[in-house]
Amino acid sequence: MSGGGRVVAVFDLDGTLTRRDTLFPYVWHYLARRPWRLARLLRVLPAACRYLFDGHDRGRLKAALLRHALGGESRAAIEAWNERYLPRVIARGLLDDAVHVLEAHTTGGDLLVLMSASVDLYVPALGRRLGFERVICTEVRWNGETLDGALASANRRGEEKARCFEALRAQHATARFVAYGNSGSDLAHLQLADRGVLVNGSRRARREARALGVNCVQWRGTWRARR
Repeated sequence: MSGGGRVVAVFDLDGTLTRRDTLFPYVWHYLARRPWRLARLLRVLPAACRYLFDGHDRGRLKAALLRHALGGESRAAIEAWNERYLPRVIARGLLDDAVHVLEAHTTGGDLLVLMSASVDLYVPALGRRLGFERVICTEVRWNGETLDGALASANRRGEEKARCFEALRAQHATARFVAYGNSGSDLAHLQLADRGVLVNGSRRARREARALGVNCVQWRGTWRARR
């Protein structure tokens, strides 16, 4: 498959397009409407404590959150929640500057790819609403129509995200790649792009980005969806 000289624009989600994380609010607000499930969060504490001590395995923590908080829910219930949650993200959770950059790539006819460590319970649906042609994200296991919650893929973060990025480049060998991310872990794939852009990075991440030849920008403003 050839990219035909096209520009491929790869966007991270949380903290790049959006003002903050989307996964925990997704879970928390779902539980808030089902308060009898809130006690399940106590089962996440062992994984949270392990993460606090070693700070490495975010995938294990993510799986524990999903399995204990949402495990057993039906696909229909999750899809119904997406219909409530995602419009709120688009209406109030996007960065204004991010929307303008996304619109510029759309106008330019670029191939839009959303690549996120967040999960496929909602990221593909959000990507479609924002006009992305392809979505790469962490996959979650289902048992038929019932959510298991364990991860069905590697956590798409850091070196795993870089691996996905390299596979994407191989599929579009003649394309020029522009990539946007917001964290130090995103530098693993931002440095592989023809133009990597670190958005609203920490001081340490900006220092590391400059050493790798990755551009640093500040995106501000809360997007208000047109009504």
